[in-house]
Amino acid sequence: MFDLVEFRHLKYIAAIAETLNFTRAAERLFLAQPSLSKQIKDLEDGIGIQIFVRHHDGVRITAAGQMIVSYAIEAVKSRNEIIQAAHAVHCGEIPPLRIGFSCFVQQEVLRSLSDAYTSLFPGCPMQFSGGDPAQILRRMEENSLDAAVLPLPISGEQWTVEPVASAPLVVCMRADDPLARQTEVQPSELAKRLKIFRNPDAHPEAHARLMEMLGEIGITPEVSCLAATPADIQWMVQSGSGVALIDQKTPLDPSLTTRPIANVNWSADTAFVHPLIAEHPALPILIRHFRKVNGIKPVKHTHRRKHANDLQMKLLA
Repeated sequence: MFDLVEFRHLKYIAAIAETLNFTRAAERLFLAQPSLSKQIKDLEDGIGIQIFVRHHDGVRITAAGQMIVSYAIEAVKSRNEIIQAAHAVHCGEIPPLRIGFSCFVQQEVLRSLSDAYTSLFPGCPMQFSGGDPAQILRRMEENSLDAAVLPLPISGEQWTVEPVASAPLVVCMRADDPLARQTEVQPSELAKRLKIFRNPDAHPEAHARLMEMLGEIGITPEVSCLAATPADIQWMVQSGSGVALIDQKTPLDPSLTTRPIANVNWSADTAFVHPLIAEHPALPILIRHFRKVNGIKPVKHTHRRKHANDLQMKLLA
């Protein structure tokens, strides 16, 4: 039964769903309308599912049909993107993929991205460029970068955001710190010691969200030390300037250690970010790879806020 569904059927279904009219779909497909109608009717009879309900002025998609329509549209889009990318590779027309990244993202994410691109597009160059999230986003707006790997949150109608990694947010302290004798740090203890932060100018949205979430658990920190890199943060902790919040997967100096925060479930999340309209021919294929590997769906933008204890902290502090 399922073998009855050929690619031409998917193309027909996608065209009908997009026009909601057999006549307009037939014109788009360069088919006679009666032939298109008969082929879809034969398919529906063969698989035992009504995809479209015909009306005198158009069609309506059934509930079961919506599943098939979604698959058909994605399949046609995927086919077109793959053929376009393969043709560009064949003709040597794939430009270097320009990727920006923040020093606060996990290096294993960058390695995974590089390995995936090398596997999917052998012989095609990739260029990495580091910088602050604010700088990287500006460069993507200026079209001097194609995509980026950045800590969340990232908002804005112009971006598609693909989550690619997450790790618990923990307290970084000296190994000889009295707090290190405990299995977790209470918020009241953290409030007295948390003084080291990323420079807010590097990612203003992330800093604002961090301050908000700390406030929700009763912490109004004294921001006395600002760092530009993970190494800066660790040096400040080593020097006794205070404690900091870091990604649990951050490689640590042997003189330092980390502890979780009691009664919160915060995480440092990383995303693959690119313009809503992806111009580089390799991006759609790479994005589809990320979604398949991570089992995730794209998030274009979000302004929702939840209670701190229920929300994963979408930033790197």
